[in-house]
Amino acid sequence: MKKMSKIKWNRMMIPITAASIALFTYSSPILTSGITEKIAYAKQDFHLETKHDISLQEAFTAAAKEFGVPENILLAVSYNLTRWEHHNGEPSFSAGYGVMHLTDLETSSKDIGKGIGQKLSDEQVNDPHLHTLKEAAKLLNEDPDQLKEDPVQNIRGGAALIAQYASETVGKIPSTEKDWYGAVAKFSGSDEFSTATDFADQVYKTINEGVQRETTDGQQISLNAKGVVANIETVKPLHLKKKEKSEAECPMSLDCKFVPANYEQRSDDPTDYGNYDIADRPNAGPDIRYIVIHDTETSYQGAIDWFQNPNSYVAAHYVIRSSDGQITQMVHNKDVGWHAGNWYFNMHSIGLEHEGYMVDGASWYSEEMYRSSAKLVKFLAEKYNIPLDRAHIIGHEEIPGLTPARQKSMHEDPGVFWDWQHYMELVGNPIHSGNGLKDIVTFNPRFETNKPELDGFEPQSANFVYLYQQPSFDAPLFDDPLYSGPGSKSIYEEGSKVPTGQSYVLAEHQGDWDAIWFGGEKAWFYNPNGKNTVRGKGTLITPKKEKEYISVYGSAYPEESAYPIGIQPRLVTELYKIPKGQVYVAIDKVRSNYYNATTYSHDPYDENHKMVIGNDEYYYIYFNHRHGFVKASEVDVVSK
Repeated sequence: MKKMSKIKWNRMMIPITAASIALFTYSSPILTSGITEKIAYAKQDFHLETKHDISLQEAFTAAAKEFGVPENILLAVSYNLTRWEHHNGEPSFSAGYGVMHLTDLETSSKDIGKGIGQKLSDEQVNDPHLHTLKEAAKLLNEDPDQLKEDPVQNIRGGAALIAQYASETVGKIPSTEKDWYGAVAKFSGSDEFSTATDFADQVYKTINEGVQRETTDGQQISLNAKGVVANIETVKPLHLKKKEKSEAECPMSLDCKFVPANYEQRSDDPTDYGNYDIADRPNAGPDIRYIVIHDTETSYQGAIDWFQNPNSYVAAHYVIRSSDGQITQMVHNKDVGWHAGNWYFNMHSIGLEHEGYMVDGASWYSEEMYRSSAKLVKFLAEKYNIPLDRAHIIGHEEIPGLTPARQKSMHEDPGVFWDWQHYMELVGNPIHSGNGLKDIVTFNPRFETNKPELDGFEPQSANFVYLYQQPSFDAPLFDDPLYSGPGSKSIYEEGSKVPTGQSYVLAEHQGDWDAIWFGGEKAWFYNPNGKNTVRGKGTLITPKKEKEYISVYGSAYPEESAYPIGIQPRLVTELYKIPKGQVYVAIDKVRSNYYNATTYSHDPYDENHKMVIGNDEYYYIYFNHRHGFVKASEVDVVSK
């Protein structure tokens, strides 16, 4: 994708001059029909075929004046839907196009459920919220494809729509920002009160705080802060639905429901059951330490159906829809979901599935899903005392296997296109340097401009940095011995990639290249002027002097002698070795434990549901692309 600092408006119908802008500024209240008439009048009398370079900032200014929408309203709506990104005209997973995320269900989905995430009835298929692009194109009398391809026309379409919504909510084009609240709520695309008003609240919060950002196309866009108190009464004409009381464990501001995952015994054998385990976390059994981020690899409804399937043997706690951030909880947080592929992490985590496909790089995770997920994560972190950092808010791809054979078959989601940098900003703990140690680097490539080569993909924003065996782009990529084949630029090969937020110890520096201890080896990465990293924090550990190497494991299970009679010991299996002299960043020191839950039962306190606590202690460490554990008895602490 060619980087451009300007967006070309090839079919510009309104010249951007002070005089022409004045002609298209509404001087009196205009109802819905008047918007169409005004645009038709402009086209008839001022139809021009010309070429003109126009920045996105200028496009927002022009569209705001053309349709009588306050510019800060238009900017803030777009920012909270797409962060002002056009995404090269490709649709989001929720069938939305362009800077204003105008939806077009029929032509954007690979299948009818993708993005919208439902088995749609005829009524739902015709839901106007799923066809805002065509509605906007009709208002402009433009070809819908123009609104997909041209960000300027997309912005105009969004402005026309929000002006129409304002006319519907207050009967005219409001003269002040405060009376646009109802129109903004409708633009969210949700008929549910908490979701629509939460979006409007976020838009007004953005207006009050202001924001500046450079897009992936190099566009500098600013929204200056202005104190505005929204008139929430303007939402009443929308007659939004109030959600019914739900047993879902969610913040009140989110649209959440509870749909139980399958839990049943499949045969006479009490060990043949699924798709999760009954527990009483954290009151009894394991504590909750991690939140695991997944993508569904199917539609929203497809994931819900799969977790209800008695033959799936899998269920996460939550599923989050792309189109509007709606959340379906399927496993109570006290219970242990089968989602991580590693029982140790299952028993200590809550799993969040996000509607999307890891390999669909051209499609993109919606801002509403990011924000809904982040609010849920903050809620869960506060409730269960989970640190809001990248050591505890982790991707499925960062979870190790329990054996070498399992390590190479672990999942890769949410993948390289998940914006960890932005996500951690949303959860309230952005990745920044602070007062970190000079010997620890935390990877933080700028997502918008970090576009590494990936086999089979056009250059696009990604969340990782490549590692090499020597300080040169001509050197082989880092080769993880537990992955088949050498290190590669395949989207599925994680051994040579370091994702945003992980922290490692510097081992060497040569010019624009730095080396870290990684996966039991020295690995090099390109880091001119430190652009891909910030200073990190943590406890530094190294093998005891008398040891030539120590083992790295995928769990922190107890020693065999800790298991009572009747419970089969779960042995820890070595995955890798750390040689003498290497140093790694330790996150937590934990006591070994194992939750035994091997039979179907609705009683988490029965004889087959027991917690085993060992005497061994482990350090949870950043090791390679996936985390690991080392025995505390085998390491020395270098510094904290």
